[in-house]
Order: sequence, then structure tokens, then C-alpha cells
Amino acid sequence: MFSQLFNSMADIPFEHDYKCYPVSFMSGDSRQDVDTGGKIIMPPSALDAVTRLNIPYPLLFSLRNPVADRTTHCGVLEFVAEEGRIYIPYWMFRNLCLQEGQRVTVKSGNLPKGDFVKFQPQSPEFIDIHNPKAVLERVLRKFACLTKGDTISLNYNNHEYELCVLECKPADAISIIECDLNVDFATPIGYEPPTKQSTPVEEEEPAPLIVDSAFTPFAGQGNVLGRRKKKTTADTPTTTNVIVRGPDLDFKIGKIIFTRAIPVAGGGDGVEMEFEAFKGTGNTIKQKRKK
Repeated sequence: MFSQLFNSMADIPFEHDYKCYPVSFMSGDSRQDVDTGGKIIMPPSALDAVTRLNIPYPLLFSLRNPVADRTTHCGVLEFVAEEGRIYIPYWMFRNLCLQEGQRVTVKSGNLPKGDFVKFQPQSPEFIDIHNPKAVLERVLRKFACLTKGDTISLNYNNHEYELCVLECKPADAISIIECDLNVDFATPIGYEPPTKQSTPVEEEEPAPLIVDSAFTPFAGQGNVLGRRKKKTTADTPTTTNVIVRGPDLDFKIGKIIFTRAIPVAGGGDGVEMEFEAFKGTGNTIKQKRKK
């Protein structure tokens, strides 16, 4: 008989109405850890009630605003609130369209473990984060569940980002405690992809032909030590090569043209100085003393 009574009590959910306030209304030190997560603070009497009803862990609750007909889901962080009150994160307070002190219905329940969730950033600044999935994984450790249609708040590098839950699987409300969750992101609101500006291509004029008459390739002479050159008295005409540089404007496909140097007759005296090795004179700094 006692076991039947115990099992029947386990099937009874916890349900109670509380006055709801943002976390900033709590007395004492600031609780930013609550404001940046997805868990609420309840009174100690709620802990006694869920213990008597044998509510299974983890404790998950639905919050419903009957006036605006808005519902979300959350976990519980502590049971230290004043009796008759609960404190919730401010982003959750806005999603429920509540006023300070307005009553909400808190009801326990079980949610399936999630395997997929899709977020949409509410501002294009979110794409500036280097590794958003790693940042989101760290933030979601403070959450117990997610609800489709909620807009959660993410605090990173002293900047607040908002993400809307577009899709949850396998249900519209899922538990994310000890589960493998695949995360995807939609295009942020207000994001405009960069457009490539097409610049008109200006046609370049062909470069003019450059005639270089001063440069003559392989026109130098070599000298060998210990060998005398024959003296030449006759004038020998010399030639200089003129190289035409520039693109071949008469190029035709399948035809190869080899440009040759153009010989130009020139004149010179043709007299070469005789080369003799080691015929120089030397000077010394120290002079000989006169006797």
C-alpha cells in the first residue's frame, strides 16, 4: 500500500504560482552568474515540495505567463529566494513579457535530450567572434534547457550578444544536460555580404619600339698575361649591332620569327695599345737618406 502511494505521488508534478522579479532585484551581492545563464532561483519551500513529490533530477521547470500566453523552460540554480518569489535572468524576463512582481506559473516536467539546435544572431557583430562555437559551448554550460523562439543572452569580452533559438530537435523544448548537441548558425540579422566592385579595365596601348644603338653584346676583348699582341696599322672597319626591342605587332599564330641584329657600319682608328704585363712603376713612402 505504501509503495502504491509512493508511486502515485511520483506522478504528481510540482506546480505553484510565484511573483517574478529579475535577478537585479535580489538583495545582497550582484548575481551576474544567474543573469548570464538559463537557471532561476526559487524559495526553500519549493525544494521541500519537490522532495516530497519525488521529482526526478535534473529539476526542469516551465515558466508560463498566463496574461501574455508566453512559455519558456529553465533549470534551478539555488533555493535561497524569499518565500513567494522567484528570480530569473533578465533575458528570460523579457521573453515572457513580464512586469516586476507579476505572477507566473512554475511547473515541473521532463524534457527530451536535445541533439540539434539552430541559432540566429540578432546583430552582425557576432561574426567578429573568432570561434563562436567554442564560445557558445562555454556559455551553454550555464543552461539546463532551450526553448524554440527564445532569445538568449551571451556575454563575451564585456559585450552582450543575443541569439534567437530558431530550431530545436527532437522537440521544441529540449534538455541540454549531458548530451551531444549539434549547433548551427543562421545568417545574422542585418548582415550584408561584401560586394565586389567591378572596375573597368583600361586597354593598354602597345609599347613603342625602343632602339638601343649604344649596347653591343659580346663586343669586348680579352687579354692574356705574358702574350704580346701584334701591332696593326691598318684601319679595320668595325660594326655595331642595333637591337630592336619591343613587342612583335605582326605576330601570327603558327609562325615563329627570330629577330636578328642589324649590322651598322662604323669607323674607328683601329689602333690598339700594346699590352705588357708588370711594366708599372712603384713608389715608396719612406725615402732614402742622402749621404
